Amino acid sequence: MQLEKYTSLYKYTLLDNVIPFWLEHSADTEFGGYFTCLDRVGDVFDTDKFVWLQCRQVWCFAMLYNKVEKKQQWLDFALQGAAFLEKYGRDSSGNWYFSLNREGAPLTQPHSIFSDCFASMAFGQLYKATNQPGHAKIAVDTFYSILAKKDNSKGMYNKSFPGTRPLKGFALPMILCNLVLEIEHLLDADLVEKTIQDGIDTILGEFYRPDLGIILENVTPDGGFSDSFEGRLVNPGHGIEAMWFLMDLAERSNDKDLARKAMEITLNMLEYSWDKKHGGIFYFMDVKGLPPQQLEWDQKLWWVHMETLISLLKGYLHTSDERCWSWFEKVHAYTWQHFSDPKYAEWYGYLNRQGEVLLPLKGGKWKGCFHVPRGLYQCWKTLEAIAEKKSEVQYL
Repeated sequence: MQLEKYTSLYKYTLLDNVIPFWLEHSADTEFGGYFTCLDRVGDVFDTDKFVWLQCRQVWCFAMLYNKVEKKQQWLDFALQGAAFLEKYGRDSSGNWYFSLNREGAPLTQPHSIFSDCFASMAFGQLYKATNQPGHAKIAVDTFYSILAKKDNSKGMYNKSFPGTRPLKGFALPMILCNLVLEIEHLLDADLVEKTIQDGIDTILGEFYRPDLGIILENVTPDGGFSDSFEGRLVNPGHGIEAMWFLMDLAERSNDKDLARKAMEITLNMLEYSWDKKHGGIFYFMDVKGLPPQQLEWDQKLWWVHMETLISLLKGYLHTSDERCWSWFEKVHAYTWQHFSDPKYAEWYGYLNRQGEVLLPLKGGKWKGCFHVPRGLYQCWKTLEAIAEKKSEVQYL
């Protein structure tokens, strides 16, 4: 009954609360693309368009069309966003801008490789729905561009002085582990396998610290520790999110050891970053317990908790470890009590340490139509898989 209750809650909230919110409020019917700066009730409070959020929304509705139901409304919604991106999203070299104004003119240079990552992801998912070669070409060309500049992703826009303290970040190796599965249908099999193995080796061999049981956000080029603000930084949400990416890779290759390893790291990261006083997961931490550079370190963010719910459920699915289920119920209770808006659709994004709403917005520069709907979908489907597995065991 508990499984049925949770499954219904996640499915209903996705299809009857969150998705209708974005369909109703985010479409720019005049210039194309989506508004993401939406207040509590869905009114637009800023019209700038952030390319990675535009891409994420295209991906979301294409994914729903491909995996949930062939609703023409969902596909049309994805296509209108994709058309805006095709027209305005890239510079002459094919690099994706970070932000545009409402009409599509660039506001911020293409300094963020994550715009490219989500563009590849969006058009790869859209191709599954349309079979249009143009969508596949954008996805593949962008993926190769990402690989070409992954060692210096910001290029001429890099603010760091070269050579003094070279560091590499966790976010790109992490996202490539997910992106490569998203566009596997468009890539050479050898490239897929190489990208997957490189990702696993980098995450577990360089960023993961077995002595601490946690993942660092930045390391030296050879995978060493840098005793600096950046080198001591822990981003619990990133580390935990990456673990369900690894569990998906483990499922693909039937690697039970990798699945268990990712589950154990999830639990370690969660135990480390859980706020024992007020509940919830800290946004940033310093591995030495020193004052973090980020002043927002103790805020509680929507995406961190949603990604944690996914990792806990996938950990339980693959290992049947009861610690995962116990933590899932604990994180679920906190998440639904604090982030879910009891009066209006969609979720809050930003809480203070005590769990009070800091900003009543439902979307902005960083929060769009992605982590909440993707998380609800992933939890819904993983809960169904858990129920199916339990019924098979009972049948046997």
